[in-house]
Formats: sequence, C-alpha cells, structure tokens
Amino acid sequence: MRILYILQGRSFFSELVKRFYEGGPLFMSLILICLLVAIFFLIRGFLYLNKDGEVSKKMSALASDASLLGLVLGFLGSMIGLITAFDIVEATDIISTPRLAGGLKVSFLTTVFGSITFVLIRIGLIILKTFQKS
Repeated sequence: MRILYILQGRSFFSELVKRFYEGGPLFMSLILICLLVAIFFLIRGFLYLNKDGEVSKKMSALASDASLLGLVLGFLGSMIGLITAFDIVEATDIISTPRLAGGLKVSFLTTVFGSITFVLIRIGLIILKTFQKS
C-alpha cells in the first residue's frame, strides 16, 4: 500500500524532477529524448504489426537503436561526471566524505536513467517480437 501512496503522491514526481536536474539537464534531456523516440518507434511497430511486417521490423530495429543510444549516453554522462568530480577532488586539498559521495551519486544518475530507458524498451521489444513471429 505504501508504494501506491508514493506513486500517487506529488512527492514521487517531484523527486523524479529533482533527480533529473541533479543528473545534469543536458545528458538527462538527451536520454529522455532517446526514450521518447524509442517509445514512438515501438508504438509504430505495434501499429504496423498486422499491416506491414517489414515496417514493423524496421520500427523495432530503430527502437532498439534508440534505446541503446540512451544507454550509451547515460554511461558517457556518468564518465564525464566522474571526471568532473575527480577534478574537484584533485583541486581541493581537503574534501569531506559526504561531499565526495554526493558527487559520485550525481554522476551515476545518468547511468541509471539510461539503463532504465534500455530495459523498458527491451521489454517492449520482446513483446513486439513475440507478436511478429506468430
């Protein structure tokens, strides 16, 4: 029941927006665009399932490529975030453990968002390919 309360409350969505901006609006926006484009191709793949099988397969391939791009962008954003965090550690003589942990947390937000993008689209592609074969 607590999960339903969290999902329905405004705090869940405000937390998502907060994490989105923490991860860096540039890379998080690019990953979000990849997610939306992949969902678009996936829906078109389902729509063309009975009309034209070749178009459906092309749409599934494009959705796969868009989700993979989102995953790679997530890793790239994470690596750039880690380099930035380590540059700050190098420039500062004394750094606190909480500050270092916070920087590492922020650098991994893009990886998590990219991985979620990849996994969600992969689940959709598995379902689409199941219908394409039958």
